[in-house]
Amino acid sequence: MKAVLVLEDGTVVEGKGFGAEGKARGEIVFATGTSGYVESLTDPSYAGQTLTFTYPLIGNYGVTEEDYESDGIKVEGVVVREVCDRPSNWRSQKSLGEFVLEFKIPGIYGVDTRSLTRKIRVYGTMKSVLQTYADKVDLEALKREAREQKSISELNLVERVSTNEVERVESGNGNYEVVLIDCGAKRSIVDNLLKWGANVTLLPFNTSAEDILSYHPDAVLISNGPGDPAVVKETIAEARKLIGKTVLYGICLGHQIISLALGAGTYKLKFGHRGLNQPVKDLETGRVFISTQNHGFAVAEEGLAETGLEVTHINLNDHTIEGLKHRELPIRTVQYHPEAGPGPHDTYFFFDSLINDMEGGNAKKD
Repeated sequence: MKAVLVLEDGTVVEGKGFGAEGKARGEIVFATGTSGYVESLTDPSYAGQTLTFTYPLIGNYGVTEEDYESDGIKVEGVVVREVCDRPSNWRSQKSLGEFVLEFKIPGIYGVDTRSLTRKIRVYGTMKSVLQTYADKVDLEALKREAREQKSISELNLVERVSTNEVERVESGNGNYEVVLIDCGAKRSIVDNLLKWGANVTLLPFNTSAEDILSYHPDAVLISNGPGDPAVVKETIAEARKLIGKTVLYGICLGHQIISLALGAGTYKLKFGHRGLNQPVKDLETGRVFISTQNHGFAVAEEGLAETGLEVTHINLNDHTIEGLKHRELPIRTVQYHPEAGPGPHDTYFFFDSLINDMEGGNAKKD
């Protein structure tokens, strides 16, 4: 099977196809990291995007369902330099090729991913079309399709990945009740909340504040998710109603949504932060840690003082905001992924902070 990747600027990248025969439309992005491809492919934050892996060999330890961050692959397409079709790992249940074929995702390999990554870093993320085919392909038609498809800011991707019903997960020894607003939550977030002794109720992204508070949560956590935060107007509006009524935390997209609810602004990054090696500085302690990240938008620093929020963390690569807290209310948000999955576990202290804030309110204690 052959394959071609076409970008909106007219760039054509030819290679070999793997996975499903078909077409993937989406924003072309890249992620760094030598491992964690299963977690990345199943991360709901990648909905609407075609993912390029910068590490040249992908698939060498196979795929196991234990590493899924959702119920399956969420990326639109996959771009790699070399695919390993004979994985070696005692945990492996299937190969990468079998994995993407199972979820009907097209992929391309045998391409210069370093050159593609450099292009994205220089010119920014772009709309793209990835086509796998057996015989012929109309390149001019694919170029038009790449140019004319909707941009990431014209799509409400959260409604595609959010749960449609209430889901309840109990830790077995839970002293706390956390409502998790599911904008595309990773399983690792739920797993860590359970590990820290919280029972978790997952609610759809557009649940009203009244319904959220009817569960009598010790805290509300707004999850990660895909796309432009400004598009998720329902969640922003309901988050605004929660301010001052409960402990309110946010991760990634949730960080941006809470910031917008308080009156801050957001903007699109040139090529985003995606990978396992983003350096973040904690301004409260001076500590620098390595974090897992996956986002294409950031909170603007301009006008932040009027929102009651203050910066707690910054990215040391580009000095964008990585963490915020409210000066008076129990509100704290982070742009990075404290639950990791994949990546380093430097940032688990986020969950300690959540527990401390719940204990400072009306949360139940031993």
